[in-house]
Amino acid sequence: MTLLYFAWVREKIGISEESLTPPANVRTVDDLMTWLASRSAGHADAFADRKLVKAAVDQVHVQARADVQGAKEVAFFPPVTGG
Repeated sequence: MTLLYFAWVREKIGISEESLTPPANVRTVDDLMTWLASRSAGHADAFADRKLVKAAVDQVHVQARADVQGAKEVAFFPPVTGG
C-alpha cells in the first residue's frame, strides 16, 4: 500500500510518501491511523487529533470507518477550504 501525506501531515511525519504493508487487523482508515501513530513520534504527532486529518482511499474521499483492505493508495491531508 502506498501512503501519501500532504501539507502539515507531511511536515509532521517528515516524508511525503511511503510503501507499507499494514498488519491484517488494520481494516479501516481509523485502524490505519492508529497503527501509523505507533510507528514514530512524527506519525503520532500527525495523527494525534484525527478529526483534523482527512483521507482518500484509491483517490476517493472517505470517512474514518472506510475499509482499506485491498487498497493500493491511501492519502492523508488536512481539511480543504475554499474561497
